[in-house]
Amino acid sequence: MASHRRPKQPSRARVSVLTAAAATAVALSAQASAHAAPAKPTKDEVKVQVDKLLEEQEQASETYNGAKERGEQLRKQADQLQDQIARGQQQLTEVASGLSAVAGDQYRTGGVDPTVALMLSSDPDNYLDKASSNEQATDTQASTLKSLKEQQRRLDQQKQEAAAILAELDRSTQTLNEAKAEVQKKLSESQRLLSSLTAAERASITGRASRAGDRVDISNLPPASGYAAAAVSAALSKRGVPYVWGATGPNSFDCSGLMVWAYAKAGVSLPRTSQSQATVGVNVGTNIANAQPGDLIIYHSDAHHVAMYIGNGLMVHAPHTGDVVKVASATVMPIKTIRRV
Repeated sequence: MASHRRPKQPSRARVSVLTAAAATAVALSAQASAHAAPAKPTKDEVKVQVDKLLEEQEQASETYNGAKERGEQLRKQADQLQDQIARGQQQLTEVASGLSAVAGDQYRTGGVDPTVALMLSSDPDNYLDKASSNEQATDTQASTLKSLKEQQRRLDQQKQEAAAILAELDRSTQTLNEAKAEVQKKLSESQRLLSSLTAAERASITGRASRAGDRVDISNLPPASGYAAAAVSAALSKRGVPYVWGATGPNSFDCSGLMVWAYAKAGVSLPRTSQSQATVGVNVGTNIANAQPGDLIIYHSDAHHVAMYIGNGLMVHAPHTGDVVKVASATVMPIKTIRRV
């Protein structure tokens, strides 16, 4: 006869042990998943990330360009002031030496005139008042002391100006170094991403970007006029030359460097950065239909990229690291302003 006894149930303690073991297994599995290597990004994902890094790199490059330009200006000002200070110190020494010579002659012949003694005192600022009240000053002596005081005042002012300029130069140098480090960081990050791809994948990204401008037809561009024509011709002559951040030609360029070089060929001096170039000439607005060949097109809200309009809705520019100077649609990026030089 079959037994109808119920199967023996596991003890409560055994159930607890099993539950704990299951929870531990789940936790270990979750930890293993968390520490597992992240999925390798696809070629398209890498391209998106690299494009973003290169745009950030260009922003840092323009900051670098601005700090470098300002630093060069400050060094020139500091050098000029140092020269002025040296000349002023020499003139001050000559005036003081003349007074000392007078005092020496008087001493040898019977004593120093009280007027000269006052002029050589440690507090010459009160000399004229004292000399006038005591009727001790001759016109020549008063004129000599005035010259001495004026030279000293001018020298002190120049020293203060030089100190302020040197302090600003220190700040500009710090900005320069920080921007340079930021550029190099972004380039390293983009290179690391590209190195995760196969050689064929890397070539398909970088090669495609470099060849894009070669397929644009520029055989029927509208003519430019005046120095704008010379600038357009110069810029187009550099198609295929590599982008290098901080470069102003003739064998490599960044975006603003290409504009500086091309307009210099036309005899026109432009400021170094895209942000400064966004303020030159006449504002044409943001509608590309109003642009003329030679106009500067400033892109993005922070004005970190610049190109030159060449007509037919096209522009020539130096895009970013890994690319070359090329022709592209003038509306591929958001336009901040168009400037007629």
